[in-house]
Amino acid sequence: MTKVSYYTAEGLKKLREELDYLKSVMRPKASADIAEARDKGDLSENAEYDAAKEAQGMLEMRIAKLEDVHSNARLIDETQLDVSKVLVLSNVKIKNQANGMEMKYTLVAESEADLKTGKISVTSPIGRGLLGKKVGEVAEITVPNGVLKFEILEVSRD
Repeated sequence: MTKVSYYTAEGLKKLREELDYLKSVMRPKASADIAEARDKGDLSENAEYDAAKEAQGMLEMRIAKLEDVHSNARLIDETQLDVSKVLVLSNVKIKNQANGMEMKYTLVAESEADLKTGKISVTSPIGRGLLGKKVGEVAEITVPNGVLKFEILEVSRD
């Protein structure tokens, strides 16, 4: 059973670009590498040929996976999202009740998550714990080393 993934327009565009790059640039390169290795002689003792064939197999698996993800991708209509509670694409400002530290995150699809830029996945423990919460509520989130309590300070959209 395939899993439906929700994407922003930017995330879906990146997915398409990666898929196009793999198909139009990397696939022909893999074929050329195999042809070049094949021209070097006996295939039964040609490690370069074996490596090129294995690399092609890995590339084809990656392409197939991305095609599957792309075929089950859904574009999120941001105008239909409720701004009063935390949902996908919400910008959330939270306060850790244990140490008083404030953080700001954007909840995104798993494939778009990037902690360096403040984008966390809605499928991560913190992302799941914040979903559906409103300003003023406290989210109790179970993580591997215990329970964290975050107060929702702000919820907004770009």
